[in-house]
Amino acid sequence: MEFEEWEPYYEEILAYFAFPREGDEEAARVLASLLSRDNCADLAALCSGNTVTVCGNAPCLRDELGRITGSVFAADAAAEVLLQAGIRPDAVFTDLDGATDAFLAMNREGSVMVIHAHGDNIPLLRYWVPRFPGTIVGTTQARPFPPLHNFGGFTDGDRAAFAAHALGAVRIVFAGFDLDDQDVDYMKRGKLQWARRLLRLIGYAC
Repeated sequence: MEFEEWEPYYEEILAYFAFPREGDEEAARVLASLLSRDNCADLAALCSGNTVTVCGNAPCLRDELGRITGSVFAADAAAEVLLQAGIRPDAVFTDLDGATDAFLAMNREGSVMVIHAHGDNIPLLRYWVPRFPGTIVGTTQARPFPPLHNFGGFTDGDRAAFAAHALGAVRIVFAGFDLDDQDVDYMKRGKLQWARRLLRLIGYAC
């Protein structure tokens, strides 16, 4: 999805949550300053012509591990659930609010870290990004600039799906998604509603 196509949805999201665009843009500059190169080709290799399973962190993930096929993309803390089940994700999409030292180990062993910059995670970016020893791809929800990308999507899970779609996946499978979860706060419920709406843009209904 080109940024010009994404931007109207982005502006609507900003208004819905009362997020300032300037914060996202500042976080993007910080993340870009911490990255030495653009590793998107490594992420694209996991997608192009392949099936990609996107794993969310809903409690149902443990019951849906049998769905997993092809390249495995984890949404933030879902990565550790997968790891406990003996599955190291091929890529982890994270804004770092669920990051632990296990993420460093996964990255060292080959998991691509797709790290997202937004207005309230600048301290996390500065703390975690320099510690990752392996491949990192940077993303922003604002206008992208090298070496950052914006594939579309808002939460870690739907951003993973948008990336897979943009980079040529032939099929996307979902595990650990519960967009009807009522046991969450108002903010999370809003994010789940947006995830459902955005995923429909690329042809998926979760």
